[in-house]
Amino acid sequence: MKFVIVTGMSGAGKSTSLKMLEDLGYFCVDNLPVPLIGKFAELSYEPNSELEKVAVGIDVRTGLAKIDTALKELNEAGYSFEILYLDCEDDVLIKRFKETRRAHPLVMNGRVEDGIKKERELLKFLKANASYIIDSSHLLTRELKTEIDNIFSKNKDYGNLFITVLSFGYKYGIPSDADLVFDVRFLPNPYYIDELKAKSGEDKEVRDYVMGFKEAGIFLDKIKDLIEFLIPNYVIEGKNQLVIAIGCTGGKHRSVTLAKKLYERLSEKENYGIRIEHRDIYKDSLRR
Repeated sequence: MKFVIVTGMSGAGKSTSLKMLEDLGYFCVDNLPVPLIGKFAELSYEPNSELEKVAVGIDVRTGLAKIDTALKELNEAGYSFEILYLDCEDDVLIKRFKETRRAHPLVMNGRVEDGIKKERELLKFLKANASYIIDSSHLLTRELKTEIDNIFSKNKDYGNLFITVLSFGYKYGIPSDADLVFDVRFLPNPYYIDELKAKSGEDKEVRDYVMGFKEAGIFLDKIKDLIEFLIPNYVIEGKNQLVIAIGCTGGKHRSVTLAKKLYERLSEKENYGIRIEHRDIYKDSLRR
């Protein structure tokens, strides 16, 4: 029997995650009042129950005042359960509420910012006890689905960390959300090679040129070692998102190549989510 409690910040993707779990064969119930969690678990765990996988959605609308008591009772009754917590950055949540023109459930006639602040305080206990934390701030729907699949379908070990490898161009500014920034302008620039100038790091010819310098391989080895050292320590400290930014002059050739190679190496690990993004790869062509 698999019993999952799905919770998290309003607007972070809880309802979407429940739909994804439903697609994976889970019997899903949303907005279940906290006092009923124990009774629902009892019914689900009955020997003659046909339920094998259950997901229960709870949030600030269902009343969280006694959630610690409810979870304690589940443990005492011997019911095993996991908690999936959907988190998101404040500014992203605010943007989502404004785009959908929805009011925050805690401040129907007030400021969204105030509701988010209150909600974080109310959910602090659940986040601290979560089995899995997914930060949806920069995830596309398909990327969130991949994370859900990895945890609940493929049963991969999950380190509660999602990594974004981001290429960028220094002339367009350093990404404001970058945690680690690496400058690859020490490598020769393909921009000055006529047959490579119009191409990008997505093209094999550019990648072969950049990786043809031994310094590129040495750089990748050292960066990979550093990041693999940092990841478990970030997880211990409760970090859920890690943005690794790799920059060159225009964000089209060297940074794209090295970001792609680093992404491939880090993807060999399966205990955290990872995505790649090329922020400035097309900006030069758009300017012309």
